[in-house]
Amino acid sequence: MSAPGRYIVIEGNDGTGKSTQVELLRERLAQHGITSLEFHEPAGTPVADAIRTVIKNGALERQPTTNLLLFTAARHELWHSAAHALAQGQWIVSSRNYYSTLAYQGYGEGLGTHTIIDMTRRFTDERYMTPDCSLILTLDTKTRQQRLSGRGDFAQTDTFEGRDDQFQARIDDAYAAIAADYRIPTIDASATPEKIAEHIWTYVAKLIER
Repeated sequence: MSAPGRYIVIEGNDGTGKSTQVELLRERLAQHGITSLEFHEPAGTPVADAIRTVIKNGALERQPTTNLLLFTAARHELWHSAAHALAQGQWIVSSRNYYSTLAYQGYGEGLGTHTIIDMTRRFTDERYMTPDCSLILTLDTKTRQQRLSGRGDFAQTDTFEGRDDQFQARIDDAYAAIAADYRIPTIDASATPEKIAEHIWTYVAKLIER
């Protein structure tokens, strides 16, 4: 029977380079003979992808609780597949997990964090709630905005990327609080992708050594 896989989460505000680091980390894992799957919450299954389309549509005004329900539904679908893969020995590298919902819906939109945690736990499990390795990418506001401006019209119409500076500042504060509360290491995302990847590897390599 295969040993259970590892669940790695790379978090951070929009524009911090999470997707790039997911790809680089999977390449590094492959060099060590470790196969992995990548997830980009809230997408990853046909149902989750459909829900994501609604979530990312900034033209659809919604209540914060509706966003929580949508994210939780997508997460429930995704984790059903992910948990099975982990049990079969696959490693999972994910950009985002429920920490994003704590940041965006909890701090950004004013929902109670206990409500978010309770709902997430109800529709996933403790394995999801406690990744083997979580890391948060951080970036100063000016650099992050410059990166987002390079995405063109999408960033202006996206539900969260298009929010005002005050909202984005709350998200930055949220990730700082989450890092402190959950003792999650933060990584400066202003360096080159290669240097960031090396920093990430110093944490992930410890999982291989166990």
